[in-house]
Order: sequence, then structure tokens, then C-alpha cells
Amino acid sequence: MLEVRTPVHDDLIDHLVRTTPLHRGEAARIVLDVLAYFDETTEEYVRRRHRELQSRGRRNPEIFALISSELPRRAVAPPDLSLRQLRRIVYG
Repeated sequence: MLEVRTPVHDDLIDHLVRTTPLHRGEAARIVLDVLAYFDETTEEYVRRRHRELQSRGRRNPEIFALISSELPRRAVAPPDLSLRQLRRIVYG
């Protein structure tokens, strides 16, 4: 079995292996996935969420209101963005 080593996060991976039924490779993949999620810029997050919500049939007024309410709950909350600023991120 291939063992994934990420020295910077070995302590977190070790903790997950000890406290969950995850194998080391699974724990490492989850840690990397979570870090990638939180590494997403505000612009990337807004664009991704817009695509996701649009694909579920939601309309822009609802989408932008929902995204606006989600942003303050991000790990590192961005400054308050107006609905106009959110639209600019998506449409340029």
C-alpha cells in the first residue's frame, strides 16, 4: 500500500488515524481536500457556488443573496461584498 506523506500535516493525519477508522492514505487525502477547500479565494468561492446553485435551477437574485449570507461564515471571512460586487466577480 502506498503511504502518502505530508510532513507539514503529519500530526493532524496521525490524529485522524488514531481517532477515526480512516487509514493513513485516506486521512491524508481528506486533510488535503479540506485545505484545498479553505485555500479557495473569495472570487473562486463565489464563482463555484454560483455555478453550483445555478445548476440546481436557482435564479441570480436568490443565488447572490445566499452567497452573501455564506461568505461571513468562511474560515477567513472576506470583507462585506455588495450584490453588485458579487455579480462583478461572476460576470466580470
